[in-house]
Amino acid sequence: MNDSELASITTPRPAERRITGVLLAGGQGSRMGGVDKGLVELAGRPMAAHALARLAPQVDELIINANQNPSAWQAFGHPVFGDDIGGFAGPLAGLHAALVRARHPLVVTAPCDSPFLPADLVERLATALHAAGAQLAVAKTFDQPHPVFCLCRRDLAEHLGTFLAGGGRKIDRWYGSLKVVEVAFDDEEAAFRNINTRDELAAAAKDLPAGAA
Repeated sequence: MNDSELASITTPRPAERRITGVLLAGGQGSRMGGVDKGLVELAGRPMAAHALARLAPQVDELIINANQNPSAWQAFGHPVFGDDIGGFAGPLAGLHAALVRARHPLVVTAPCDSPFLPADLVERLATALHAAGAQLAVAKTFDQPHPVFCLCRRDLAEHLGTFLAGGGRKIDRWYGSLKVVEVAFDDEEAAFRNINTRDELAAAAKDLPAGAA
């Protein structure tokens, strides 16, 4: 590692660019048999532990959005909160709850079922967000956007709350009302794979780097 790379890791971000990382774990895990998906073991550890290990070095604070099993999620050592809207309203509800609680001006999200998320996810999203003067940056591989991998400004909380209060649930519809920049991760397409079934879980265990368990 050269001096410039080391400096980029050890130099704190300015206060206005600090980032709260949010692990989205508020779903019902219906395709996994109705279990709390992030708590399912992958290579001997909860699947969420792999995602948290990748996200933690990239952010200034970590919080977890979970609607079930609060004590199990609290064991990860980060603040845990549920949706403010009942009925498992989807990832936008989790994002809204996170925006209300985040300590920092920027908020990045990642799902609990993506244990291979990019190690440079936040850096690349933040670079694009600031360069474009955007409200939200979202990851994309080729023609496929990945809306649950996004970085947005905390001051969108009220705007998103109004959208949800009006019955809005679709991510692309809310994004359509914002200044959004899409960030290409074509070189890391496999990093965005998510695990929804037991077969995908078994396949993922084979693909984990040595020592990841």
